Amino acid sequence: MTLSWIYLMSAGLLEIGWPVGLKMAQVEGQRVVGVIVALMFMFGSGYLLWLAQREIPMGTSYAVWTGIGAAGTFLFGILFYGDAASLGRFFGVGLILAGVVTLKLTH
Repeated sequence: MTLSWIYLMSAGLLEIGWPVGLKMAQVEGQRVVGVIVALMFMFGSGYLLWLAQREIPMGTSYAVWTGIGAAGTFLFGILFYGDAASLGRFFGVGLILAGVVTLKLTH
């Protein structure tokens, strides 16, 4: 795995942080902290995506980045915010992850 793919995977993981920050900002008394958290994760994730795109095509990197972020945010929501955990929802996220793996294997 090249450094660009490590950047991309890390960017995808950081992508989870900004929706969490926005969720935090929904709570009275945590608005400013939540927005700051969201902005910090947006910046970090975007910077790593930018680094990854030096070697990985834009379409591939964007799809992988959003896929990791979507799947991670889904799991975070279930674990920490009581989001629904139905079989159908897990199947859908499994399809997203299968697409991410396919993009990596065919790059």
